[in-house]
This record gives sequence, C-alpha cells and structure tokens, in this order.
Amino acid sequence: MNSRFSFIAAPVLVFAYGVIRILDGLDGSRGPGLAWTTGHLAFMAALVLFVHIFWQLRRMAGANALATVSAVAGTAGVVALLAQFGIDIAIGFMSADHAAMSGLFEQVKEVPGVPFVVYDGVPILFFACQLALVGQLAVMRRVKAWTPALVLVDLVVPFIDKDLIPLGSVCLLISFVPLVRAARTAPRPAAALA
Repeated sequence: MNSRFSFIAAPVLVFAYGVIRILDGLDGSRGPGLAWTTGHLAFMAALVLFVHIFWQLRRMAGANALATVSAVAGTAGVVALLAQFGIDIAIGFMSADHAAMSGLFEQVKEVPGVPFVVYDGVPILFFACQLALVGQLAVMRRVKAWTPALVLVDLVVPFIDKDLIPLGSVCLLISFVPLVRAARTAPRPAAALA
C-alpha cells in the first residue's frame, strides 16, 4: 500500500466522519440512517489505513522494540474500534429511531468484557500508540517536535467535544505531511530486507 495515500487519506476520512456526524445531529439526534452508516464507514476505512500507518511509523523508527510494541498495541486498538463501529452500524440497521438504538446499546454493553474490550479500554491503545510512535520519531529527530504536538491536538479535541473532530483531523493531516516525506527517506530495517 502506498504510504502517501494512507497518510493523506486517513485524516481526510476522519474529517469526513466528523462532518457527517455533525450533519447527522442537526435534527437533534444521531442515527439511525444514511448519515449514521456513511459516517461510520468513513471512519472504519480510516482505521484500516491506520494499521498501515502504524507499521510504516514502526519502520521509520527503525523497527525497534518500542516501535514494534506500539504498532502491535495500536493495531489492537484499531481492531477494537472496528468492532465498536461495526456494532454501531448493526444497531443502526436494527433500529427504527434513536431511542431504539439506545436500548440496544445498553444490551450490548451488558455483555461481560464488551465495555472494556470494545468501548473503554482497548480502543485507547489506538490513540496512545499513535502518539507514542510519532513521539518516538520526534525524539529520534526524524520529524519536528511540532508533529507529535499536532497529533496530540487531534487526539484530545474529540474528548473535549466530538464536534471538533474535523478540526482535529486537519491538525492530523498537517502533522502527517512531514511523515510522508520522512517515510520516503526512512532506512529499511535489516530484518525487513532479508
């Protein structure tokens, strides 16, 4: 997969999700419907691209132990988020209105382990490992110090207000531009060449 495509398309898809999410809420509730499903599919596509991004960042960091652990854990976070968004889409299809969705979400969250694995625990790895990988590249001076700062802004703003997701995704896109350049010049680890 082309690194340039992943680094650019992932933030653009997150931006699309954020905008669609705002538009979906203009009537006072989000989901079910076309906007709910389309927005979730956009974010799921971004998540798939983030798997490639994590492993590209690992390569750029020299495929060391910290970068490898971060890429593996970040990928686990992606899988958890894919499950979460898949559940969201399924519940959207099964529900006549937003109130019906709420009841189904409660049923899903009553299943032992689901809240931690799909909602509250494992998904955090996606965010933390993204910052860890870019932070490691900054420490190694392969990217500028402002790069992880912008990634951090992207990761924090949805926790402040989810309507800020488009703003965060713009910060992410800006932070990924130097990563596209760095990915082209990053040495390939010896293990990868064997």
